[in-house]
Amino acid sequence: MARRPVAWVGAIILLVEAVGIALLNWFLGLVVDKQDMSLAGLDPRAMTVSTWIAGILFGGYLALCAIVLIRTAVRDRAPGTFGRLLLISCAVVHGLLGAFSVGLVGWAAFVFMMVVLGLVVLTLVAYEKKAQQDGAVAAPQAA
Repeated sequence: MARRPVAWVGAIILLVEAVGIALLNWFLGLVVDKQDMSLAGLDPRAMTVSTWIAGILFGGYLALCAIVLIRTAVRDRAPGTFGRLLLISCAVVHGLLGAFSVGLVGWAAFVFMMVVLGLVVLTLVAYEKKAQQDGAVAAPQAA
């Protein structure tokens, strides 16, 4: 099975998405700053800074997910508990963003989100089979 290439492609796409999200939030922060916009009396500068912080945090989250996929591809082993939980949360986030993006952005964004979701889930499932097989082989020897 093509576990390693799927993990590599997923990592590359997540890194590109992380950079894209960070740049999008940077641009939106600049727009809010230049337009001097306010929402319900909030300070425009606070909105600008919070947009930039959100971009850094979400971009960092996606980059961390990509690092877990890179480590999985390089070692050709299933990620640990923390990495698995991180990738599961990444899959859930992409599923929710895909559902929201249909109405807000369009079908192309939905397809992109579902491709990333599929790559992450395929990586989790592909490496899970190997871990179960290794565990099944090791269990009779221990007894």
